[in-house]
Amino acid sequence: MAQTALARCDDRTDALRETIAELLAMEEPRRRYAGMMSGLDIRYPLGDGHPLLGRRMPDLDLDTQDGPARVFTLLNGARPLLLNRGEPGAVECVGWEDRVRLVDVRHEGPWELPVIGPVAAPAAVLIRPDGHVAWVGEGSRDGLTDALTTWCGAPGGP
Repeated sequence: MAQTALARCDDRTDALRETIAELLAMEEPRRRYAGMMSGLDIRYPLGDGHPLLGRRMPDLDLDTQDGPARVFTLLNGARPLLLNRGEPGAVECVGWEDRVRLVDVRHEGPWELPVIGPVAAPAAVLIRPDGHVAWVGEGSRDGLTDALTTWCGAPGGP
């Protein structure tokens, strides 16, 4: 709607367009506006906690046991993805193995999220097939079973 308003032709809108152009010459407003225009600012209300919860997962370069991979490449099977940055076996998806891909990964440093910037990398994340984070593990499995059941059905069944 705001973009449509800026398309009008009058002196006030011309002045507003000039102000917006000045703002978009700066990095932070440009990043925020691009995130809004592309939908990368969407955050589903999946509860409180890590800032990544409910947001689009960044397409990070990861190290896996099979070599380097990007997050969205790991999502190619249109199945939920459980990424474990902790010790192998720190998180499991027993009962959901047929529906959830579990990958042990390494990635150093913070994760850069569109619109909000860098955040501390969690120990594990459950990513829905649409790329949004359904669960964040910060050193525990609390809530993982509920998230798997919500997004993938009961364990051992469809």
